[in-house]
Amino acid sequence: MNNAAKYFEKIERELGDSWLPQIYRERILKLRTRAYDFPTHAKNAKAEIHRTLLGIELKVGRKRLLCPDLATARYLAVFARIGCRSVAIPYDITKISQVADDLENSWHRMLLTSDRLTVDCSAPFRTRIQCQLIGKVRDEIETAGAGPRIPEFRLVTKQNAEPQKGTRGTKGNAKR
Repeated sequence: MNNAAKYFEKIERELGDSWLPQIYRERILKLRTRAYDFPTHAKNAKAEIHRTLLGIELKVGRKRLLCPDLATARYLAVFARIGCRSVAIPYDITKISQVADDLENSWHRMLLTSDRLTVDCSAPFRTRIQCQLIGKVRDEIETAGAGPRIPEFRLVTKQNAEPQKGTRGTKGNAKR
């Protein structure tokens, strides 16, 4: 096992449940999601969120991506920083804000933990560790996949479901 692998193991162990790929696998992919593909961008493209007259935009490198709200922009910015090509976005917009908070916290904790563990090392080694760590996170997220392009919709809803035994259905109640 090389030095980098030891650092990765320490960082992953220290982050525990807040390890970014684990959040993605356990909390995001368990929800109903849709796939989002990033347009091609430079390798180390900077992700910035801009508030414009047209709404919220996420600028990745030279590309501007229109986002419906700030939470979605924050969510996508984390994956743009990692360099993912495609990710899963929760279909329920009420869930995106909390997941975006957790992803941002995990991202910053990962970088701070990496800095703290490599404080005695040379600057090039620290940079190499961070780049390889980001690559490891990107590989784990891409292995988990981006989910379906269009979310699945259940055909049985509350409106067309059969009534439970012992209760009367709503059909025919309007005539009484």
